[in-house]
Amino acid sequence: MLELAIAGGGPAGLTAGLYAARGGIKEVVLFEFGMTGGQITQSSEIENYPGQLEVIGGLELMQNWFPQAQKFGLKLESEEIVRVSKNADGSFRLTTRSAKTIDAKAVVFATGSVPKKADFEGENEYFGRGVSVCATCDGFFYKNKEVVVIGGGDAALEEALYLAQICKKVYLIHRRDSFRAAPPTIERLKTAPNLEPILNAKVVRAIGDAKEGINGVIVSIAGKGETTLNATGVFVFVGREVKNEALKDEKGGFICAVNEKGEIAVDLKMQTSVKGLFAAGDVRADSPKQVVCAASDGAIAALSAIAYLDKKG
Repeated sequence: MLELAIAGGGPAGLTAGLYAARGGIKEVVLFEFGMTGGQITQSSEIENYPGQLEVIGGLELMQNWFPQAQKFGLKLESEEIVRVSKNADGSFRLTTRSAKTIDAKAVVFATGSVPKKADFEGENEYFGRGVSVCATCDGFFYKNKEVVVIGGGDAALEEALYLAQICKKVYLIHRRDSFRAAPPTIERLKTAPNLEPILNAKVVRAIGDAKEGINGVIVSIAGKGETTLNATGVFVFVGREVKNEALKDEKGGFICAVNEKGEIAVDLKMQTSVKGLFAAGDVRADSPKQVVCAASDGAIAALSAIAYLDKKG
């Protein structure tokens, strides 16, 4: 039986593995099907990671995280965890996509979440070169430029307001005739003179080239046809898909508490409602969706797991 199993090989899972292995846990295994590093490896430019003076790509940022943890004893299994269940003795059973089962005394669940796509032409082609899903990460690159934000919920409006402080112009595109955000957030839109909502509309296509990225966005407005905006960036905030399926039982219910979005509820120690099961990173409720925060979550989860295992003996 493993002492600790970690599901997910992004910044949260890798940091949990580093702290757990270095903290003295002998049998700690990280389960990740494919390359470790998480979604951040797809980002072409990162300049807000503490201590990193030069602008680097996400792949470069993450390249040493697993080797560092491996040096202290973290093991890697190239398997995807599809189910986590509780055993009668309080331990956990993990089932992989290949039907392999593993028992562990404690689990750190760090599978993350993925942004939903807006499904416009060029969305995949220009991802990381004009298309972004993080205003905090990439907004600075569009300082004094025009950008488009897609979405109508709290996240979209809040990110649009954030970008309005940096960018010359922000177009907020929403497919419905009203926003789904909280009333105070909607009222705040009126305070940003450079933020223009465009309702009953959708982005059809991003215009650009392979070298320069996006230099225009075609928008279709109900009853008015298509128009071209001179935007160089598109920020997509149409929701996220939480990768939480592995925490569902045979009846489809979650084995631990989650919020209305399916994000895992945790306390300040990353402990879920099930003792010995910890969650970290973008899969947990109220995650800021930042690499540095995910790493912090992973460290906290590992330290909590160490304390839990020590107490159990």
